Parts: sequence; structure tokens; C-alpha cells
Amino acid sequence: MNAPPSSQISRRSLLQRAAGLGVTVSFLGGSAFAAADGAMARRKMVVVICRGGMDGLTVSPPVGDPDYAALRSAVAVSPDQALKLDGTFGLHPALSSVHALALGGQARIAPAIASPDRARSHFEAQDVLETGAAQVYGVNTGWLNRTLEAMGPSRIEGLSVGATAPLILRGKVQAASWSPGKGVDETARLPTLLQDLYKADPMMSRAFARGLETEAMAQAAMTALAPTPMPMPVSTGAAMTPQAAGKAMWQNAVNTQAPNGMTPTPPIANQRQGQEAARKLGSTLAGFMVQDGGPRIAAISLDGWDTHAGQVGQLNTRLTYLDALLDGLNSGLGQEWSNTVVVVATEFGRTARVNGTGGTDHGTGSTALVLGGGLRKGGIIGDWPTLKQEALFENRDVRPTLDMRGLFKGVLAEHMGVDRAALETTVFPDSAAAKPVTGLV
Repeated sequence: MNAPPSSQISRRSLLQRAAGLGVTVSFLGGSAFAAADGAMARRKMVVVICRGGMDGLTVSPPVGDPDYAALRSAVAVSPDQALKLDGTFGLHPALSSVHALALGGQARIAPAIASPDRARSHFEAQDVLETGAAQVYGVNTGWLNRTLEAMGPSRIEGLSVGATAPLILRGKVQAASWSPGKGVDETARLPTLLQDLYKADPMMSRAFARGLETEAMAQAAMTALAPTPMPMPVSTGAAMTPQAAGKAMWQNAVNTQAPNGMTPTPPIANQRQGQEAARKLGSTLAGFMVQDGGPRIAAISLDGWDTHAGQVGQLNTRLTYLDALLDGLNSGLGQEWSNTVVVVATEFGRTARVNGTGGTDHGTGSTALVLGGGLRKGGIIGDWPTLKQEALFENRDVRPTLDMRGLFKGVLAEHMGVDRAALETTVFPDSAAAKPVTGLV
């Protein structure tokens, strides 16, 4: 690659920060838009994939829905905690920067979105999310790569962090790869993949579920980024009710005082360090994108959103880092924020009901975040189906009202100027039923 020295320094700095956080960052499109005229040549797009099944009912809690509190029990975000968006929805309190953007018309939510896949398998759902196909294993290239292909031949400079490029970026447009080795948490996705392998075996699946619960408790007790846990009651042999388990998990998540006068590890200070690292990663990525000849498209993959147990504490941390990353990206882009659209998506949502270990299981509809300085002000993207029992998908999940491909198609058409015919045939084949969302920018 023939990047100038300053680009190489920025690139190296970004990769080191990404490795430290266990984040995958990929670039494409350094010169893909060289032939574009005027303002279109400056348009940028960032896709953030939250792997594991991000819980939309926590990201954008529908606190005004009359059925929300009962379904979510002790893991629900209360109305006084939620950062208000409208009469129904708020944002999780960790998403304060996103909320500030939303108040300025620069962030919106799609609260009932899903890919065409309904299998609730990480393998299959991530394949459909990244390929943009109508069915699992329908194609073997990524829709973001095909987007650049559809925009015409050009010299493309690409870079992927990790041993291989993520599927969303694989295809005819080549990207170089760099592997940071042991600096990246290579085990972060292992539990979600093993769960798919074990789900057909009742004995193994139950044992694995218990293992996940134990692991969540161990992480909360031993890692510096987790809050200090409260003492747990000695088991009497009786099963803990979902309400009691959820309450215990919530108390552990919000507690910062050590019992009996003991000196706790400083979770808040350590979490702030991680938060600042995430913000720096976002600003470094932005700095690279605004350089002359810098990439116009970037993809970021965040692991760790599979919250079967101890969901409250895990998502408090994950959403804090996501918010910091987006804030760093916003501030780092400066004036170029007005030329940028960021989409945060996940492969599927979580169950509407809390489970017995203070978590939620694989679901269907989730929330996508859309951010950018050029967004049109508006309410939610898509329709809200409500959480009434008869409205739930298969009596368990948020019913999706928006096809994720329609959201991506809308951004690519209105913001990036991709030909609509190419969107239907090349980028998202067999997607005529997924109408592009209009009026976003």
C-alpha cells in the first residue's frame, strides 16, 4: 500500500488501540469515490456490528409501553433512568452522547428491526447480516464490498485488522489484513459459537448455560472493569426466581461499595480508562478517515453482546464503551460529521422476557442506531409493534417491522449515491420486498 507516512502512523495507532480493546476495524474505499462530483465525493459511512445479539429493549427501552416493565422485571430500565426520546422510548443511561445527538436531530433509532433470518443462530444470523442475502449462505461475499463494486472500477485501498477480513468486507474489492496476534481477545466470540453447536443437545445446552452463568459471575467478581458484587445469599437448594435473580444481578451491577468496610477495587476508575480508550479509538479512526486519500467506508466489529446471564452489568459496560466510541468518532470527524452516516446493527435481538439468570435469550427484533450530522430530524425509523402478548413474534420476541436491508439500502441510496437498480441486484440480491427507507438524509 502506498499511504503517506502520516497515514501509516495514524493507521498503526488505530490498530494498537483496537487490539487493546478486542475490536476489529476494517477500512475500504480510499479512492472508490474519486470519480464522484462535488459533495458526494466527501460522503462517508461507518458500520458498527455488535456481535452476539444486542438487546434492543435495553439500548432503547420502550418505557412508555405498558407491557415493558412486567416483561423485563428487575432488568428493565426504569423511566427515571432512561434518557427520554419521546413518549414511548428512551435510551439506556450509558448512551449519554448518543442522546445528546438525538436531541439535536443527529441520531435516530429503528426499534423493531431484523434481518430476514429467523433461526436465532449466531452462525446463520451473522452470515445473513453481513452478506445481505435473503437466506443463509446465499452468497459468499459481503454487501459492503459489493457496494464498492457496484460503484464502478477503481483503485481501492483496504485494510482489515485480524487474521481475515470480516465477511461484510469480503469480495472482489481486495483488502489487506494485519493480525495483532494475542493483543486481541480471540476468545470473545467462542461462547456464542459453542452455544449454536450445543443447542440441539439438551444435556450439553443446559450444562453450557450453567457454565455461562458461572463465567458471568466470575467476570463480575474478578475483572477490574466490573462493579464490585454484593454478597450473594447461601443457596438453600431452592431455585432462585427470575425476579430475585434479576434483582441480585441489578444490585451487583450498580453497587460500588465494598461490604464490611473492605477496600474495593476501583471499578469506576478502571471503567473510565476503558471508556477513554474507546473514545480515543473512535477519534483516531475519524482522524484517519478525514485525511487526504483516507477511507470513505469503515466497519467496526464489537464482540460480547450475548447476555444470557448477568445482563445488566454487562450491558452497562458495553454500552458505555459503544457510546464513547461513537462520541470519539463524532468529535474526531469535526466538520466531516455532516458528511457521515453511522449505522449500529446486530444479528438479532433478545427475548422480550427476562430469563432465570438475570439475562435474556436469543430473540428476533432489535434496535439499530443511525447517527450523522446530515440526518433529517424525525421520530423512530419503522413502526413499533408494541409488547402486547399477541404482538410478540412467536410469543417471545419483539416482532420486526423493518427489514435491515431496507435501512442499509436507504442509507446507500440517499447518502452514498448508490444506484437503486444496483442495490436490488448486486448489493442486496432478491431484496425487492425490502423497500429502501426514505427520508433519512
